[in-house]
Amino acid sequence: MEKTIGFIGCGNMGKAMVRGFIESEFALPQGIIVSTQRETTRENIKETFGVRVTEKNEEVAKASDILFFAVKPYAYETVMKESRSALKDDALIIGLAAGITIDKMKEYLGQDRKIVKIMPNTPVAVSEGVIAVSFSDSLTAEEKSQVTELLSVMGKVSVIEEKHMDVITGIAGSSPAYVYMFIEAMADAAVKNGLPRKEAYDISAQAVLGAAKMVLETGIHPGILKDMVTSPGGTTIEAVTVLEEKGLRHAVISAVDACVDKSRKMSK
Repeated sequence: MEKTIGFIGCGNMGKAMVRGFIESEFALPQGIIVSTQRETTRENIKETFGVRVTEKNEEVAKASDILFFAVKPYAYETVMKESRSALKDDALIIGLAAGITIDKMKEYLGQDRKIVKIMPNTPVAVSEGVIAVSFSDSLTAEEKSQVTELLSVMGKVSVIEEKHMDVITGIAGSSPAYVYMFIEAMADAAVKNGLPRKEAYDISAQAVLGAAKMVLETGIHPGILKDMVTSPGGTTIEAVTVLEEKGLRHAVISAVDACVDKSRKMSK
């Protein structure tokens, strides 16, 4: 890609996206520039990815054709206002923090800016992410297509209305943490029953991956797929019964509700 991709801020999500761009070969390391305030972080990013690094946000803003703001939500106003005078006139601005709306970014950067709001999740690092996208009215159809192509190298892109972004935070942005907890719990149970730790993690993770692919590739309702595994009087129904008794569904729904509610409060 000939355009320069910039990141202002580069925490876990920013690093996952940088890795996704490089490992998919969509961008070369020299085509990416990153700013962070900590010297140790800059050194780590440069050593890991080979990209250009700086402590100056304005330097990244000035160089970038496509600019990701990957700082924490509380820092958006300050960082955007400090950077806006250095931005290229036609730069595509992409914000990825929960609770930061397109209108807020317009307020911080200027109403005429080409702004995109996204909600990715960390599996973008292995090109298996979910990336929800909402566009401001200032982007052309060609620019929207360019952004979609850019993000699609890291996973599945879903263009949505911005009003649904808080829900996406609950079921995609934050959900890897829920799944990791489930995998960890299954592995712990396996270790308790005598399986070595490495095999327990590998098999538990593959089981989750395979189940997810069954849902995506067959189009069969998850409940029907569950029933297909659950033989009368068998082992699986014993496990399913315990999960129902312990309130798995209620716990998951309540957790997603709490995440969505927090995101909505941050957006106000």
